[in-house]
Amino acid sequence: MKCKKCGEKASIHMRQHKLALCKEHYLEWVPEQTERFIKKYEMFNREEKILVAVSGGKDSLSLWDILVRLGYQVDGLYLGLGIDGGINYSHESQRLTEEFAQRNNLKLHVVDVEKEYGQSIPMLAQSSHRGYGKPCAVCGLAKRHEMNRVARDLGYDVLATGHNLDDEAAVLFGNTLHWASDYLLRQGPVLPGTDGLSRKVKPLCRFYEREMTAYAIMRGIEYIYEECPFAEGSQSIFYKESLNLLETARPGAKLIFYLSFLEAKKSGNLFIEKNESLRHVHACPKCGQPTTTPDFCSFCRMIEKAAAEVE
Repeated sequence: MKCKKCGEKASIHMRQHKLALCKEHYLEWVPEQTERFIKKYEMFNREEKILVAVSGGKDSLSLWDILVRLGYQVDGLYLGLGIDGGINYSHESQRLTEEFAQRNNLKLHVVDVEKEYGQSIPMLAQSSHRGYGKPCAVCGLAKRHEMNRVARDLGYDVLATGHNLDDEAAVLFGNTLHWASDYLLRQGPVLPGTDGLSRKVKPLCRFYEREMTAYAIMRGIEYIYEECPFAEGSQSIFYKESLNLLETARPGAKLIFYLSFLEAKKSGNLFIEKNESLRHVHACPKCGQPTTTPDFCSFCRMIEKAAAEVE
């Protein structure tokens, strides 16, 4: 297979795009496409301050690398979750993230959840109740809260995450199976900012996971290969595996699925009515973040319950 641009031996063949590229031209193509997606979905401009949530994985580190190469004002945020597993998962992911920032002379904010709130994610999962007992649910809630808090407190205009197409298609698949209308209405490349919340964007939402793996390897980005110890057996992995079977038989199926959803949403053809009665947002009395719950936000309620368990 030859590179479409120069005719040299291709390093990657993307069947869904009918495109083969050598290393040099692939490393040009990915930032070019990222810039195109940023403009297409009006994610941010060069005057805005961007905070990238980095986990030590290939997607978030690659996103940080791409945005720096494109010349944006971008810093990183690493959340220490206290997840161990056989390789001391959090320690290793933090080490790789900090080394990436130091090597590229980038600014990295590090927040340790256990130091901040007295309990790690596994501890919170073990002690919390009412639907927050599963580690993944606790982790998701904590990460959303802390990313929003840091972006707000430090004055960032935009919060960027490294979700790729495989991530987005799996979430869409799950939400469609359960017809989770509220989640479907919110899913997309951009979640507009509100009072107390920075705009959230996903610049890699149209890149396959395989494409981001190739980018990280070709750029020499060292990242954590292992999955989170709590991810084993999760629904998201099951959805990804199911979509992979479809993609193997029909190259481009994931991209068509996701883009067709975005088009249907844009044109108002999702056949989902927004429940306005659930949209009364107020500031949480404890942390100040917007919430639709009657009193404290879900995160603050979880922390209080976990603290009560310890006492």
